[in-house]
Amino acid sequence: MPVQNPMPMHWSRSAPGAPDPRKRMRGRFMADNTEPIAVLLIGARINKWRAVHHWVPVFRAMPRMLRELRKDPDSALLGYRILWGPWFGQVTVVQYWRRAGDIRAFSHDESRTHRPAQDRFMARYMRANGAVGIWHEMLSVRAGSYQCLYGDMPPTGIGAFRGLDAVMNRPDGLGYVKGEDPQFAGIAKH
Repeated sequence: MPVQNPMPMHWSRSAPGAPDPRKRMRGRFMADNTEPIAVLLIGARINKWRAVHHWVPVFRAMPRMLRELRKDPDSALLGYRILWGPWFGQVTVVQYWRRAGDIRAFSHDESRTHRPAQDRFMARYMRANGAVGIWHEMLSVRAGSYQCLYGDMPPTGIGAFRGLDAVMNRPDGLGYVKGEDPQFAGIAKH
């Protein structure tokens, strides 16, 4: 019997009418950047493999939080991607949120999964003597101050939940504008 993966490697709330995120789109595309966004990078690294009782709970907590957020249609989490490596024992989760305040509200809400898990982690972390490392970076980005370009890719990252528009080079060669690139005009999306 095949083993079920408890978490997809990536998930996004799809944009209305968005193409299938598993299929490559032929051409060049740009995601809408008219709304602010917050990006949360959070990762963990196993430093002491034999201290299983210290790092297993850390690696089990994140999937529970992501499942909780995915099931909540009002959640401010727009999507995420799980990245393994560069070697086994290190994981990074890239999360896309509506705003940084939404991340803070979730992380401090006593009724949600994160706060109790964080409290348990901190108590365990102090006793773990460096068995597991954890980090996070939160980036709050204003509307219009980010660019998302995709070439011959399925909808990924911000493009998966904001939607994609075909783009072409600006006439002055400095950037891109919405419009069908003549090089890819009429090519079917695969």
